[in-house]
Amino acid sequence: MGLTDEQAAAAQRLVDERKSLEKEIASAVKPQNVFAGNFVTPPPTQLLSRGDPELPIEEVAPAVIAAFGAEGLSASAEEQERRRTLANWIADSDNPLTARVMVNRIWQWHFGMGLVETASDFGWSGARPTHAELLDWLAGQFIHSDWSIKSMHRLIVLSATYRQSSHVDGAAQTVDADTRLMWRFPSRRLEAESIRDSMLAVSGRLNLKTGGPGFNLFKSRGGLNGFPPIESFNDEGRRRMIFAHKIRMEREAVFGAFDCPDAGQTMPRRRQSTTPIQALNLFNSRFTIDEANAFAERLKTEAGENLDDQIQLAYRLAFSRDANPQELAQATAIAGSHGLETVCRAIFNSNEFLFIP
Repeated sequence: MGLTDEQAAAAQRLVDERKSLEKEIASAVKPQNVFAGNFVTPPPTQLLSRGDPELPIEEVAPAVIAAFGAEGLSASAEEQERRRTLANWIADSDNPLTARVMVNRIWQWHFGMGLVETASDFGWSGARPTHAELLDWLAGQFIHSDWSIKSMHRLIVLSATYRQSSHVDGAAQTVDADTRLMWRFPSRRLEAESIRDSMLAVSGRLNLKTGGPGFNLFKSRGGLNGFPPIESFNDEGRRRMIFAHKIRMEREAVFGAFDCPDAGQTMPRRRQSTTPIQALNLFNSRFTIDEANAFAERLKTEAGENLDDQIQLAYRLAFSRDANPQELAQATAIAGSHGLETVCRAIFNSNEFLFIP
């Protein structure tokens, strides 16, 4: 007796599902490729008279600066041994710098500035730590947690310092206007990449695809046409900005104004400027208009035809809260006169959308 059409379809689905699982299993056990180089015999390294390569004095063996330890190798040591020794020295719990530099960078990520302001310079020409004992304690905790970055993030964000209000106290501000003593949470603007990603997220068009080739911000890369920017993006171009191709010495057209450095610079800490071009870009650019239109369509689809419901959903998506009566009345009036898209553009330009907390 033959199978019915329904049974045959169910059997085919099982076969297809099995093939798919077998393909995933085969992919999981496939060895991963790595970027690796060919080791060579290191050439001699010589001490130079006054730094002049034409005036070598004597050959020197690989070693660390004496003040930082006694690690050293013979001049004949192979490249593999040199690399391994250097890596072990960097990650040694007795190394006075590595853990402190790392926790300072993590602190800087959460508060906008590290306990040592000069994140790439812990030397004599760098700034002194505002809380030296705290920096030492955090470095010790980092080492004891087996150098776990995740544990350090958890330790910081669960602290009373991180969870305090950004409310400004007049007396404290008189003493410490830059909030270096951490008497309040220092409010700051989102990074350029986070602003773009947040706009895509609330509009419902953020592509969460990871890995693979990056997407282009420019129509061409140099040549006679220079770097004309792409103004409207397809789905591939609406991935998180971390996956964008960076062009050396060329800033992104819209978000480059928000202190997003080009790929030709290394910056231990981004500065924060406030310029008219930032507001103009964020209100009039093709990208903003496209995402505001998409945001408005999402509100109409998910909230229905009632304008008040649409405004409330916009506030929940953008600010994680409801609109108060005054905000609701103002936004409703603007939407009635100029369209819901205009309200969405205003939300993208609001301080509450652009700043932490």
